[in-house]
Amino acid sequence: MSKRGERLQNKGARGSRRAATERNAAPAPRSKPAGGGSGGGGEPSRMKLWARRIFVWGGGLAVLGLVFLAFAIGFAASSIPTYDALKATQPGQTIVVRARDGRELVELGPSFGDWIDYDDIPVNMRNAMVAVEDKRFHSHLGIDPIRLTGALVEGVTGSRARLGGTSTITQQLARNLFLNNNRSLDRKAREAVLALALEWKFSKEEILELYLNKVYFGGGAYGIDSASRKFFSHPANELSVGEAAIIAGLVKAPSRYSPTADTQAAVDRAKVVLRLMREQGYITPDQASVDVSEVQLKEQAAQNSARYFTDWVLPQLDIVLPETFEPIEVWTTLDIGMQRAATASIEANTPGNAQGALVSLDRDGAILAMVGGTDYVESNYNRATAAVRQPGSAWKLFVYLAALEAGYTPEDVVTDEPVTIDGWSPRNSTGKNIGETDVRTAFALSINTVAAQLGNEVGFGTVASMAKRFGITSNVATFPSMVLGSSEVRLIEMTQAFAAISAKGTGVEPYGIAKVTTSTGELLYRHQDKRERGLVPDYVVAGMTDLLQAAVQTGTGRAAQIGRPVAGKTGTTSSNKDGWFIGFSSGVTTGVWMGRDDAKAVPGLQGGRAPAQAFAAYMRYAVKDRAVEEFETTVELPEWQQEPDEEAMYGSPEDYYYIDEQGNLVEPGRRDPAQDGDGPEGARPAASEDFLEQATGGQIPRPQREPRRMPQPQATRPPPDE
Repeated sequence: MSKRGERLQNKGARGSRRAATERNAAPAPRSKPAGGGSGGGGEPSRMKLWARRIFVWGGGLAVLGLVFLAFAIGFAASSIPTYDALKATQPGQTIVVRARDGRELVELGPSFGDWIDYDDIPVNMRNAMVAVEDKRFHSHLGIDPIRLTGALVEGVTGSRARLGGTSTITQQLARNLFLNNNRSLDRKAREAVLALALEWKFSKEEILELYLNKVYFGGGAYGIDSASRKFFSHPANELSVGEAAIIAGLVKAPSRYSPTADTQAAVDRAKVVLRLMREQGYITPDQASVDVSEVQLKEQAAQNSARYFTDWVLPQLDIVLPETFEPIEVWTTLDIGMQRAATASIEANTPGNAQGALVSLDRDGAILAMVGGTDYVESNYNRATAAVRQPGSAWKLFVYLAALEAGYTPEDVVTDEPVTIDGWSPRNSTGKNIGETDVRTAFALSINTVAAQLGNEVGFGTVASMAKRFGITSNVATFPSMVLGSSEVRLIEMTQAFAAISAKGTGVEPYGIAKVTTSTGELLYRHQDKRERGLVPDYVVAGMTDLLQAAVQTGTGRAAQIGRPVAGKTGTTSSNKDGWFIGFSSGVTTGVWMGRDDAKAVPGLQGGRAPAQAFAAYMRYAVKDRAVEEFETTVELPEWQQEPDEEAMYGSPEDYYYIDEQGNLVEPGRRDPAQDGDGPEGARPAASEDFLEQATGGQIPRPQREPRRMPQPQATRPPPDE
């Protein structure tokens, strides 16, 4: 080949290589190669790289976590007291509650029986507790991975299939010994660390012995011996299978499953414990079939009704005291003699199958007596402070307060007649109407139609606002029937409102704790009287006291008379479901309610009967050592409620003469001169006698205020035939 041909051939080869290079530099196709080409090889490599990094870092963090956990467990184990020291500690706080004279009402707090060593604890008691609280107790190291995993799955899926809690017996012991019951993640983490430390430091037998001697079983009982003596009247080393099942079942919810509070609930829970013991091989089927309903419970001594009061007052310690665990003494406002009288009056006067409640306040709001029901052992539900019921006509206190503040007086004329307001037609309990009467009589006889008209005139929102002003915190409706007490309230609220009238219109706040001291006498808290403001003017208080006194003297509350001035009001709801009487005398205000918890009718129940009789029976004792106090009932209206002096001096416009359009003189009271006689006998003076005396400096007689008449609702119609 010629040199020229070689050069051309080399040039062509170089061009081919350049074209190939350009083709290789072009963008790769978007689709991945079907085979193992080089197009997608980078991405799997990156994934493997990150997987290796995660594995390495995760393993490193896990190792660091384990090291940290080991140090935490070791530190916790070194900090845990010795076994003997833990045996000597007693959880809980002792509280002595005293009456106002210093006598002890009740002592609350932990109750401990004898310490029962592990070998002396009945085997069935040990097995029952393990079966129901921690079936893998003997195999785990303080926390149960299976239960913990189940809890995590439940948290993610929302399932409720898992039975039992996540805490093992060791964790529960750690919480009881060292922690509180907050359900925070931090507390659970510390609980787990302490449980592992306990397992590291003590044997399973020691842990179970500590647990069974310290766990809380309700009713103030800590440990199985205290619980056994409380519920079965014998020590724990004599527990039967059925009794052990009852006690073991209490740990989950001591108040719910307490045999003294709900026997059936305790029996049902014990049956669950027996079934678990059988399934886990601790007892035979014959032992599991024991009838726990036949277990003999300890006869409970009758408890003083003062427990209603202590149950209400003790939670307030969390508000008035800083956190303290030392023994304390709570000095209350309760009067033991008055409490006994209150209990006796409710027991003696409450109709059969009904409940009764009473609360009594001193003039400063101090609670003198409180009864929340007819039998505390049978039911500890406090109907004086917790139950909300319709007050009936006792609610008219706020209707008439609003009317008096608007300018009505006890002597003003009102009309008892059929009335309809926004489609609502109230009727009187007698089914009759008496026509014209005065405000005092309408209130004393509890006439519904008058209350409805007054509420309509002043405004139902005004009545609701008045109730709130006097301390009603329950929801108050503003539809027309609210004037007859359709809004549900608490007895203590209504009593507080009446107490403000007794205190001459000054707000009263009920309280039960006078002071708190340590067991050595150091003062931790003392009640401070609040500077309460006046709720209504004096003339309103005087008028309301007049009405309340009339209700007892001549009206529906006559059964509440006690031989000295009493002011009060009855209340009865439809179908005799509730009966109320609330009143005051000599600075003591007392409210009584009676009815059924299921709100069914109580035949014959009326506020003026059993509740008023219970009020009188209690109040005769409550005020026997107090001076007789007459009520201030003189109503002195402010100037803005009276006739202006200038108008009174110059009389009515009809008393003046004037000139008509034709220039004729028109004498007072006449518009047509032709109607007058011609002689002097038919003529009238050109000015009133009052005007002439004013002009000549003579004495002007003060005009008398005309009785106020109630305007009628715009739309009225008679109620339908009954």
